[in-house]
Amino acid sequence: MLSLTLSAAVVLSLPDFINAYTWQWESVPQQCGNISISVSGGNPPYRVMIIPADSTPFSNGTEVRRILDEQFSSSTINFKLTYPANSNFVTVVSDSSGFGTGGASSTIGVQNSNDTSCFDASHPVSPQWVFNIDPPQQIVQCQSTRLWWAPANVTGTPTFYGVIPGGSAFVIPESNINSQSGTGTGFSWTPNIRAGTPLHIIANDDRGNGTGGSSRITVADSLQNDNSCLNGNSPSTTGSPVAGGSVPSGSGGSSGGSSGSNTGAIVGGVIGGVVLIIALLLALFFFRRRRRSNRNSEKRHVDLLHTDDPEDDRPPARQELPQYYQPEPFIMPDPTSDSGSNRLTYTDGMSEGRPLSASELESSRSGTPDPSGAASSSVGTRKTAPRVFRPVNIIQHDDAGPSQQQLKEEDPETIELPPAYTNIRS
Repeated sequence: MLSLTLSAAVVLSLPDFINAYTWQWESVPQQCGNISISVSGGNPPYRVMIIPADSTPFSNGTEVRRILDEQFSSSTINFKLTYPANSNFVTVVSDSSGFGTGGASSTIGVQNSNDTSCFDASHPVSPQWVFNIDPPQQIVQCQSTRLWWAPANVTGTPTFYGVIPGGSAFVIPESNINSQSGTGTGFSWTPNIRAGTPLHIIANDDRGNGTGGSSRITVADSLQNDNSCLNGNSPSTTGSPVAGGSVPSGSGGSSGGSSGSNTGAIVGGVIGGVVLIIALLLALFFFRRRRRSNRNSEKRHVDLLHTDDPEDDRPPARQELPQYYQPEPFIMPDPTSDSGSNRLTYTDGMSEGRPLSASELESSRSGTPDPSGAASSSVGTRKTAPRVFRPVNIIQHDDAGPSQQQLKEEDPETIELPPAYTNIRS
């Protein structure tokens, strides 16, 4: 059983009181079960107040809970909790120095049990008198609020307590009690409580604490965002440790002052972080693998002029162009030679081949020298026979008409060339 002893700091709207004692739960709150609270320090007599929190757990809306107020002088008190299971409550402990000097606990849940003898779900309970808030059911930060009641229903002069779960418990100051038409007898109070703070207001009279019931309201912010009434002594929830006593584990509620870490959340966070790191590493691995695969599978350049000649696979010599891209200079023929040797003869409608260059008419020629001065191999000096090109039959049509019939015999064509001037002597 988890049991944490808490020092509950109490902040009052009037003079400040420093808690000089601590208190704690000695048993788990259960439906219709006995509960035990122990106190260490302080000045007896002590009082413990149990205030219903949140709505009734019954689906028909029946409220069977009353405010419980017990007084004791020893260091421990035992009493029956007449609350149903799955309901919540807030506990306030006081000593002889004033109300709420032990602070208020956080909201605590009631555990289930087989005992249902302490309440009747078909018969709701109600306080001995009721109080009202003007504006109705509104508590606004730094804005005047009127608490009023019907004088005929109370005994003596009512008093009011303010309880903030997990924080301060204080007496609401009363001044200038008066009667007004429509709002009965009451007084005005300016709550110096920050907006968003949950607040329980408990009404009391001479018959005891909580005889006028309680009301839970969340403090609202003003339209003007007025915070002129707030200061360091303003009632509030306590940061750490939470005011009020500690609750044994298994109570189902928020344990006052519990500072333990959520083990499940930590484990889940660690597992989630590990999974995320593994996922990132796998993603990086596959990305690099795919990038390496794409780099190795780059497509090879396709040479459209490639033939089945095995020598085509031979890489070109240094600074030598491939076979089909080597320049072939035009060499003027010798004018003294027979013109018939330079004629092109066509037979059977096909050429015997393309015109041969000078390099092919002669046995060989020198290649173009490279910058290093070394002679590179030329086309004419290849070890194999010159390539035999396919004969090409070229037909030109005029206006989509029939092609010309090729003449079987045709006079040789004479091509006149300009003088070569090779016999001019200087």
